[in-house]
Amino acid sequence: MTDVANTLERRTLSIAGAEIELFEGGQGAPLLFLHSGQGVTAGDPFLALLAKERRVIAPSHPGFGKSSLPDWADSVDDMAHIYLELMDRLDHGKVDLVGCSIGGWIAAEIATKVPERIKRLVMIGPVGVKIGTPDKLDIPDVFAMPQEKFAKLIFHDPDKFRPDLKTMPEEAIAAMVRNRETLALIAWEPYMHNPKLKHRLHRVTVPALFVRGESDGLVSAQYLQGYAGLLPDARTETIAKAGHSPQLEQPQVLLTKVLAFLNA
Repeated sequence: MTDVANTLERRTLSIAGAEIELFEGGQGAPLLFLHSGQGVTAGDPFLALLAKERRVIAPSHPGFGKSSLPDWADSVDDMAHIYLELMDRLDHGKVDLVGCSIGGWIAAEIATKVPERIKRLVMIGPVGVKIGTPDKLDIPDVFAMPQEKFAKLIFHDPDKFRPDLKTMPEEAIAAMVRNRETLALIAWEPYMHNPKLKHRLHRVTVPALFVRGESDGLVSAQYLQGYAGLLPDARTETIAKAGHSPQLEQPQVLLTKVLAFLNA
């Protein structure tokens, strides 16, 4: 795998009372990439590939990675507002916006607030809205299951991509635990959605692409279709031999689909 650290430069910005870890690099039109609950990792080949085609801006969400979490922030909506300030600071004008999982939820919140600042929107295995009946979870409870089961739900090939805690550096384990704690803080109640978001998505009139790994055990095909249907101009794509993280399992295939959409 390509090391993101060798492709993108890392710096820290003070934004809205938080110290935000930011990876940047590449040439071309600006693209804001919002990561999944797993964080921005040096082993993510998708960012390295993407940086060959775009100017990639990839922050660690507040409370994830090495980004601090301000005392006042405890929701996905708060994360979105912090990123609005980041966008103001970087001053790239209109950006393409790509979000994975929880990052897709944050991206959706941003797009409803400032649709005029988004060129195109890509949602990869996104969460954030309630599609099914109130008595059932749309997304399986990731906080109530062992890591073994979780890995089987999010990866097409869990044996290849499941983290090995026995060999993982302590710093990486600490980051994983911290990411999970922050995810619980912002997405626990209501679970993995904002009840108001679905009523705001009609504001996102830019073209949108919703992508799902065929083996995704968290985001179902029905959920993705329902989510995409809330936006005026959205379509869906499926990636074979990938689970909830096609950016890890099928980075080149994902890149091809994303660039075809962004360049259309």
